[in-house]
Amino acid sequence: MKKISLFILFTITAASFLSAQQTYQQEQKMNAFVKDLIGKMTLDEKIGQLNLVTPGGAVTGSVVSTDVDSKIRNGQVGGLFGINGPDQIRKAQDIAVKNSRLKIPLMFGLDVIHGHRTIFPIPLGLSCSWDMPLIEQSARIAATEAAADGLNWVYSPMVDIARDPRWGRIAEGSGEDPYLGSKIAAAMVRGYQGKDMAAKDAVMACVKHYALYGAAEAGRDYNTVDMSRIRMYQYYLPPYKAAVDAGVGSVMSSFNEVDGIPATGNTFLLTDVLRNQWGFKGFVVSDYTSVSEMINHGVGDLQQVSAQSLKAGLDMDMVAEGFLTTLKKSLQEGKVTQKEIDDACRRVLEAKYKMGLFNDPYNHCDETLAKTAILTDANRLAVRNAAEHSFVLLKNANNVLPLKKSGTIALIGPLADNQRNMLGTWNIRGEYNEDITVMQGIKNIAGSDVNVLYAKGANISDDSMIVKNINDFAPEIDVDTRTPQQMIDEAVTTAKKADVVVACLGEAADFTGEAASMTDISLQQSQKNLLAALIATGKPVVIVLFNGRPMTLTWEDKNAAAILDVWFPGTEAGNAIANVLFGNYNPSGKLTTTFPQNVGQIPLYYNHKNTGRPLNPGDGHKFKSDYLDVSNDPLYPFGYGLSYASFSYSDPVLSKTNISGTEGLTVTVNVSNTGNYDGEEVVQLYLHDKVASITPAVKELKGFQKIFLKKGESKQVVFNINHSDLMFYDSDLKLIAEPGEFEVMTGPNSRDVKKVSFWLK
Repeated sequence: MKKISLFILFTITAASFLSAQQTYQQEQKMNAFVKDLIGKMTLDEKIGQLNLVTPGGAVTGSVVSTDVDSKIRNGQVGGLFGINGPDQIRKAQDIAVKNSRLKIPLMFGLDVIHGHRTIFPIPLGLSCSWDMPLIEQSARIAATEAAADGLNWVYSPMVDIARDPRWGRIAEGSGEDPYLGSKIAAAMVRGYQGKDMAAKDAVMACVKHYALYGAAEAGRDYNTVDMSRIRMYQYYLPPYKAAVDAGVGSVMSSFNEVDGIPATGNTFLLTDVLRNQWGFKGFVVSDYTSVSEMINHGVGDLQQVSAQSLKAGLDMDMVAEGFLTTLKKSLQEGKVTQKEIDDACRRVLEAKYKMGLFNDPYNHCDETLAKTAILTDANRLAVRNAAEHSFVLLKNANNVLPLKKSGTIALIGPLADNQRNMLGTWNIRGEYNEDITVMQGIKNIAGSDVNVLYAKGANISDDSMIVKNINDFAPEIDVDTRTPQQMIDEAVTTAKKADVVVACLGEAADFTGEAASMTDISLQQSQKNLLAALIATGKPVVIVLFNGRPMTLTWEDKNAAAILDVWFPGTEAGNAIANVLFGNYNPSGKLTTTFPQNVGQIPLYYNHKNTGRPLNPGDGHKFKSDYLDVSNDPLYPFGYGLSYASFSYSDPVLSKTNISGTEGLTVTVNVSNTGNYDGEEVVQLYLHDKVASITPAVKELKGFQKIFLKKGESKQVVFNINHSDLMFYDSDLKLIAEPGEFEVMTGPNSRDVKKVSFWLK
């Protein structure tokens, strides 16, 4: 037995050595190629590689690049974004490789956020699956479709931690927790890049927005960020680092400032942390015109901010063209060095080498593949499955769900038969006419014994300011010619004829996303009025909630029979929703963001710290950290989500109660399905360091497992707690673990946990 073990160990060691040797040889080959190419380049051509432009496709700002064709011919463009399709990309690549002096190929990027042509649930929704293989698969399918469409670079994953649901871009991320966010970041990178970024079905990922963008003050997009370094390292930086550790090829700088310096020109972020501390070897691209926007921040003119950005560690300038128009002058004036320009150029060229562009500039320009690999039946099925796993059942009084496949359903609401708003924000290549609406889905799934009656009931919003702001971008709010009361009257009449009401309510697709912050995160008044009228009929009302953020739903939670949060589910929205409503799939999603009772509680998040005067159970409120008008509690806590099944948890059991040094231990909990349905449950583990030199959070997620239990079945779930799980950043920003007592908490969410303690000696 010992000989077999030694043989296995030798085999693994030899394989690891061979792999490392091959990687070293590949790097040496790349280094030699790039060094030789840089040696042939003029200064203008080197600077040209640092210029990323758009000919006017998918833009996120008011500036569109000009004279792109001649700039490519002159070697003044390193990459393009905003175009797609093998034919269009081949034409642009032809200009570079046939008409520029050195024939350096272009890279082609696009915002591929939650799917390319087959659209998955928005990232916030997808994160609620807590399912890493499923999330990785979503990125793999997106990469396959994007590559088939000619692209080799995607601006994803977005891993910004967000604790303020007013911020519209919360929809693009994975919520408020760094542990879960880090797992998702790594899964997405693996999915996009695969094992070889030069493969026909792989793309280079670009993690964004580095850094801290999700902490914008007042939840207002692009706004100032100011926080302590300890909070930064402990809670906001880990997901970016996880993407770097997973081998992400590129990083995008963020719009906001950090420590009073815009992130795009911030040496601490781009060099000290990213390269020196984390060892990142890829390239850094600015966000859309974030170089020139530094002028508005008040740190200099275009030449100054461009020089600052290059010196800080930025390699590629998106659209602003500050590098293209000022770096040569800055070099002559000694404001930047030749080495800084060469290093940035080298990193961009290395990325192109890793993409395989020097070997085959047209690697992703296969028009046959574009016709067979995009929006396939298999991809649609994967999207439907992902959507079902992302839904979170927030309430289910009297087991009104799942619905019976008989009787009459009143399907009511502005989102009940609405293709335009199924995909959510940031679906650049999604086609709305390919979406499945809730109406279609119910008819597809329910069967002939279900009678479906429909009424719109209300506009998404009757607020003229909101209608104008949303419809300026795209026609998402269809304003009915009837009066609000006429629509409500029709809906009430319809509801009275039914056994149950399914009310499809919530946000329009671009209520969230970039430049979509909101101060009021409740349902629009038009929908509140409709909902109140429906509930007044006495019929059980099931809310199917479309949203890109946590919303304030206190009244809805009190009065509706059930609430199913479906986020924005993507291409297969209606089929996935119907499958869950009728019990073909038992919902298993768990929240990755805290839902506040009202907007005044924001920011509200589970891993908060105690105050010197915490409000404990049984305390009177005076001189305690609380509010006069509402409790401190969230409406729905982080990790929360119901099921058609019910699950019971045993007390957690530790393998030992005292550990020392770098020892670990195991935590065991028995989970039983005590309900009448088979179902999945996300079993969660939290830790609390009771006494530390830096004030600890009340709890922090350190583990989770998603398990499937048949009704009546029990399973033993075992977690490993390692020394690294006990570590935190001290005042010198060093990761340490201190002796003392630790609480272990297990349960179905961050609130409903059972505790046990151990000691680190």
